[in-house]
Amino acid sequence: MGLKQNSTSEPFTKAVNHLQPEGAYQTLVAARRLEQMGRSIIHLEIGEPDFPTPTPISEAGIRAISEGRTRYTSASGLDELKKLIAQQTSSRTGKHISEDQVVIGPGAKPFLFMTSLAIVRPGDEVIYPSPGFPTYEAMIRAAGGTPVPAGIDTSNHFALTSDRIRRRLTPRTRMIILNSPSNPTGAVISGAELQAIASLAVKNDLWVLSDEIYRELTYTDREYDSILSCDGMEERTIVVDGFSKSYAMTGWRLGYGIMPQPLADKVTLLLVHSVGCTAEFTQLAGITALEAGNQECKTMRDTYRQRRDLVVDRLNQMEGIRCQSPDGAFYVFPNIQGLNRSSQTVADELLNEAGVAVLPGTAFGKDGEGYIRLCFANSKENLELALDRIENWVKQLS
Repeated sequence: MGLKQNSTSEPFTKAVNHLQPEGAYQTLVAARRLEQMGRSIIHLEIGEPDFPTPTPISEAGIRAISEGRTRYTSASGLDELKKLIAQQTSSRTGKHISEDQVVIGPGAKPFLFMTSLAIVRPGDEVIYPSPGFPTYEAMIRAAGGTPVPAGIDTSNHFALTSDRIRRRLTPRTRMIILNSPSNPTGAVISGAELQAIASLAVKNDLWVLSDEIYRELTYTDREYDSILSCDGMEERTIVVDGFSKSYAMTGWRLGYGIMPQPLADKVTLLLVHSVGCTAEFTQLAGITALEAGNQECKTMRDTYRQRRDLVVDRLNQMEGIRCQSPDGAFYVFPNIQGLNRSSQTVADELLNEAGVAVLPGTAFGKDGEGYIRLCFANSKENLELALDRIENWVKQLS
């Protein structure tokens, strides 16, 4: 049956008409097309660890498959995995988290969408980081809400502040989205700022969605701070986390949400009617990751720190580029305004002329203009070659 469209009707709903492709995947397709033509391309566009999944985790998944653990599970996830996440979260935050507050899903993204569908009503405003992960704006609009970008703040190493949130509050504000460490900037929100944001949320009766997918990848001496630890936040916080970045498990598709039990019940129903459940063998591998993966995480984090320092130092030696050192994640977000080109133009020319795939800052919202994002989850050799190519391209401009 074909699609009918006339002057009085649209073929699709508002929930999907606004959706745009994610920039990283568009750039990846363009880069691979050049590779098929024989070009040498260094990939710094996709936010994916270059490490293999640690062997004990992979072996746990393989063993589970060989034992026939390939059938349906409870929609909310395996009890043993939920209990382990609840225990570790309780220990880390000082709050009592029960397994009934934990929901397992195929990746972290479902919890961005499903919690929004459950609590954001048409016309509700949601404050979110901008530049930020593009799914935030997409999920707000899909739920019928109004996205309210917080805008960029270079004076605070790009970190979202309580002051920027306060100035955007209105009677229609329903939720605040946090992402610390941040994609694309690597910014980490301080404990003091989280306390101030929590006070705003409690005072104004707001939900807070805290995307903590890069929680294990911080390069500061202090312990990671979650807004869930703050007073009064247990009944209004949604923590979204997963195994992709910390344990190099992107393709395993394993994530989870921690939230008040009434919301967890609703999100479980959304899972039932969408994906059904998460693969059992993937969840069993996740248990091994939580029980035995800390040393592997530390090794990867230490390597990322060395790569970060290399990339930041080299970029800051290039004319027209200024790069702050990120406190977390595995991205740098350099300012390229001195090159007198738009972010998209710089990204296009680096790909086509220098053979380096990066993302324009505008892939993360209009506030990203004047910046590009480079992922340093790549080998030192590839990073050095990419930086040589970028430096040569910059020199040719002048």
